This record gives sequence, C-alpha cells and structure tokens, in this order.
Amino acid sequence: MEITGKSKIMFVLADPVDHVRASAVLNAYFAGIGEDVATSPLHVRPDDLPAVVGAIRHMNNVVGFGVTIPHKVAIAALLDEISQNARLIGAVNFVKRTRDGRLVGDNMDAPGFISALLNRGCTISGKRVLQLGAGGAGRATALAMAQARAAELWISNRDPVKAQALADAIQALHPETKVTAGADTAENFDLIVNTTSLGMLSDDPLPIDVSGISNTTVVYDIIVNPPVTRLMVTAAARGAGTIGGKAMLDEQMALVADFIRR
Repeated sequence: MEITGKSKIMFVLADPVDHVRASAVLNAYFAGIGEDVATSPLHVRPDDLPAVVGAIRHMNNVVGFGVTIPHKVAIAALLDEISQNARLIGAVNFVKRTRDGRLVGDNMDAPGFISALLNRGCTISGKRVLQLGAGGAGRATALAMAQARAAELWISNRDPVKAQALADAIQALHPETKVTAGADTAENFDLIVNTTSLGMLSDDPLPIDVSGISNTTVVYDIIVNPPVTRLMVTAAARGAGTIGGKAMLDEQMALVADFIRR
C-alpha cells in the first residue's frame, strides 16, 4: 500500500491494540474497490480519549475512525451527532469526520452481526439465545437479536447489574422477546453469542462451558483476533456450528464505505 498526501486517513481507536484486525480488513476492502484510504490502529487509553478525539477534529485528511474496546460507549458523549441506531444501542463503533471537523457517530455492529448469521443460513426468529457480555458490542447484538424476533434472550455478564440494565432496556423496546439477565447452561440454547473479550488471549478461560451442547447449537464468537478462538474450537469438537468475528467485520465494510461518502 502506498500512502501519499492524497490518501484519506482512518484510524481504529482501541486499548489495547494487539487484537485489532479491523484496520487490515478495511485497508484490503478499500484497495479492492479502488479507494485511496489508509487505516491504522491508535492505542488510546480511556483517560486520553477526549484529547485524541479533539485532535482528530483538526486533522484535515482524516475521514473517520473505528471505535472498539473499551471506547464504544464513552465515545458518544464526545461527538457532535450520533445516529438513531447508535442512540438505541447506546454505543458507537464508527465515526465520520466531516470537512468542517464535525464528528458523526453510527453503529454498524448490529447489521453486520445479523448479515453474517443470515449469510451462513442461520435464522434468529423463534430461537433461544444466550449472550455473554453486556458491553458496547453486546448492546448492539442484543438489540439486533430482539429486532430479529428471538423468542428468548438471556444476557449473562460478570457485572449482574449491567446485565440487568441491558435486559431491561431491550425488553422495553421489544416486549415480544422474553429478555432475562443471569447465567444459564449452554445446552439450553440454540445460539450462543460471545461478546466478551475472553478468548483474545491464548490463556483466557472459556467464557462458558460448552461441553454439553449438541450439533444443533451455533456458537458465534465476535472476537476477530484470533480468527478461531478456543471457544469455537471447543464448540466445533462437539459438532456445533461456529461463526467468528471476522464474518461480522467483513459485513460492515460496505456500510463503512457508504457512511464516509455520505
């Protein structure tokens, strides 16, 4: 990739950055469609987020930036505008910088998440779903699954108060889906979604015991790096279907390209 003064620059804000693959995927996508866009991760600690966002406003060749762990919720308060979708989710995962330095946030996690499922022949309507995690990405996936008419959605999180708050918010928006906060065993569900960071490191414990699941269960781990997590390997050994985070990320590329052009 040749980066010149004519290149449009994008970032991916994260802490840490070792796991970030979105920049590589974005670069490959834009190169494939003939767009001169270069993306790089930026290691931004939470206390430094306001200063970094303020600086980006003055970087005239920056067209936008992705947002990942742990900034998806905190970033919203630093922007000039966020979409209705991002407002409902309560998290932002991509920001467009306009020519006059305004910052507009949106969330592509939900449509990317659902598209990856549908393109692999998986439907959510009428299914029992267990979601692990209630952070920024978890807010998007929970809303997406309720919108897709999951029959039942359980949300499990190490902070039960956070899980309950998300369950209450989703239940209020979608009363047709039964939403519950708390732990349950993996074998009781059709779909298990990991939105936690457990699995990024090789010595991470499994976010849930999947030894009892069957080949009718689908395990969807939205972690991008590594592309195949220990959870996915363990689930596949039980005959379960698995989907990795890169599938979700790939589905978002066209959405990002369209967003920065608008």
